[in-house]
Amino acid sequence: MSQYFIAVVDDDSNIRDIVEAYLRKEGYRTVGLGSAEAAWDLWNTDTPDMWILDIMLPGMNGYDFCRQIRNIAEVPIIMISAKDEEVDKILGLELGSDDYLTKPFSPRELVARVKRLFHRYAGFKDIAAKPTMEIGKKQQLEIGDLRLSLDERRVFWCGSETEMTVKEFTLLQTMAEQPNRAFSRDELLTLVWGNDYFGSDRAIDDLVKRLRRKLSDLPIETVWGYGYRLRTMKEEELQ
Repeated sequence: MSQYFIAVVDDDSNIRDIVEAYLRKEGYRTVGLGSAEAAWDLWNTDTPDMWILDIMLPGMNGYDFCRQIRNIAEVPIIMISAKDEEVDKILGLELGSDDYLTKPFSPRELVARVKRLFHRYAGFKDIAAKPTMEIGKKQQLEIGDLRLSLDERRVFWCGSETEMTVKEFTLLQTMAEQPNRAFSRDELLTLVWGNDYFGSDRAIDDLVKRLRRKLSDLPIETVWGYGYRLRTMKEEELQ
């Protein structure tokens, strides 16, 4: 039986009950909540392994709650909503959700996506462990004022440590290992999320924004119409 704990946040009790019933049948531990405020209280007492989050909630909406959680943790988030506009899906993905389902949806499809997300996040943990196991692998990356401790997964910028989520660290490490190289958005999506990612490539834009916000003046440059690079040298030094 699975030990994963999933929080279902929706103000419609019928939807909560149906979703929870399907998840429990697959062995997941669940809790149903009717508001983002109740969900935040839960976060501080019994942290879920995944959130299934409605957008239209009383009080704080799902977008704001997703943003709040994503600023401090890299826990899987699936958004559900009656809104079927592309802009709503893109906004949810930009704020850090991993998937987006439009109501009405099949509970079986939701369960399949839950399993897929847990599998992907487990893969992130495996990838994160590899540098510490490879003999002779460089355990530190230093580029100017940026230092990454790969075995401890710690980031230091201008001498001060900065907390990073799993994806933030993976993206930063990916670019730091090949400084000055331009990565396309599609390439970064594959390297950070995996080959089976099915969301918007604008999720990379959001991840870069979070890095820039946390690491002020970090020289991540936008390669317009293509992607990003971590610049370490002046333009004339590259001639």
